[in-house]
Amino acid sequence: MNIGIICYPTHGGSGVVASELAIGLAQKGHEIHIVSYAPPFRLRAFHQRIFIHEVDVASYPLFKYPSYELGLAATLVELAEVHQLDILHAHYAVPHAASAYLAKQIFNSRRLKTVTTLHGTDITLVGADPSFRRVVKFAIEKSDGVTAVSRYLKNRTIEEFDIRREIRVIYNFVDPARPARNRDLCSREAFSPKGEKILMHASNFRPVKRIGDVVRIFARVRDQIPAKLMLVGDGPERPLIQKLVNEMHLGSEVHFLGEQDQLEPLFFCTDLFLLPSEQESFGLTALEAMNCGVPVICTNIGGLPEVIVHGETGYLFPVGDVASMAAKAVELLSHPAEHELFKTRARRRAEQFFDAAQIIPQYEAFYKEVLNS
Repeated sequence: MNIGIICYPTHGGSGVVASELAIGLAQKGHEIHIVSYAPPFRLRAFHQRIFIHEVDVASYPLFKYPSYELGLAATLVELAEVHQLDILHAHYAVPHAASAYLAKQIFNSRRLKTVTTLHGTDITLVGADPSFRRVVKFAIEKSDGVTAVSRYLKNRTIEEFDIRREIRVIYNFVDPARPARNRDLCSREAFSPKGEKILMHASNFRPVKRIGDVVRIFARVRDQIPAKLMLVGDGPERPLIQKLVNEMHLGSEVHFLGEQDQLEPLFFCTDLFLLPSEQESFGLTALEAMNCGVPVICTNIGGLPEVIVHGETGYLFPVGDVASMAAKAVELLSHPAEHELFKTRARRRAEQFFDAAQIIPQYEAFYKEVLNS
C-alpha cells in the first residue's frame, strides 16, 4: 500500500507512535509518506521507503494568521495524486483528520480512504473546547475508519461526542528488541555516584502531568532511602518545578535532562518510573519504561489500568495520593528480590501484549478493511 501518515513532529505520544508505525510498515514493504510541519524526531535517520514532506504555509498580508490546515490539505492532495496514495492516516483529530477529509473531497477519488487515530488530548483537551467540539465530531464521523489507543479513550469519545460509528481499539506498541541496542549507553554512576536508587519521570511538563507530585513523591522517598530523581522533558511547568525543587532543598538530588529523543538509555539507569498524571489516555512512556524492565508507579486513571497491572508490574493509585505512591516506592526499592520480580513482569507484559510485531499487523488489516468497504 501507499500510505500517507499525518502527524505532529514533537515528543508527544502521537508523534512517536506515528513515526514507529511508519518504520514498521516500511519494513513490511509499504511506501510511507510522512506529512508534518517538520521532520519527526524519531525519523531523522534514513529509512528505506519512508519519505518526509514538510507542509509549506503561505503567508499573505490579507491573512491575520497563516492557515496550516489549508496548506496541509493542499499538500495531501498533491501527494495523493503524484504518489497514488491509498490511505491518508491522520494521527490526531484536529487539524489532521479535518484536513485529510478536505483533501479527499478535493481529490475526488473513491479509491483514496481516510483513517483517523485518536490519541487522547485531541478528545480530552482540544475536543473539550467548545470552539473545536463540532469540528472534532465531524472529523471522526467523516473518516472512513477510526481507531483509538485504549478502550478508555474509545468509550470516552463515544460518550462525549455521541459517536454512533465503530471505533477500533488498537493499542500503542513498543519494539522489544530495541532496548538491547541502548543497554550500555547510560552511565548510572553519572547520576548516582554513591549507588543511590534512581527514580525517573518523562513528559511535556504540562499541568496535567502533575510533576509537582513527582517531586513530592521523590522527597518522601529520599527521606527514607538514598535516591536521585531524573526529570526528562520540557514545557510550561518547568520553571515552577525548578522553583519547587529549590524550595524543598532538593537541587543537588534532581537532574533536569531536558528533551531527549531516545529514552531507552535512561530507562536502563532507572529503578522506578513515576507517572502521577491526572489524565492519560494510554501512557506510552509507562509502556516504554516497562519494555526496559522498569516498574511504574502511576495513577489509576484513563488508559493506564490497561497497561499496568497493579501489584505485578507496578502500582496504581488515585490522583494526588502522594503518600501511598511514595510508600510503595520505598517498599519496592527496599526489597531487591521483589523489585527484580516486578522488573521481570513489566518487561514480560510489554512483550506479550504490546509488541509491535502484533500491533502493526492490526493496522495493516484495518487499512485493508477500510479499502474494501
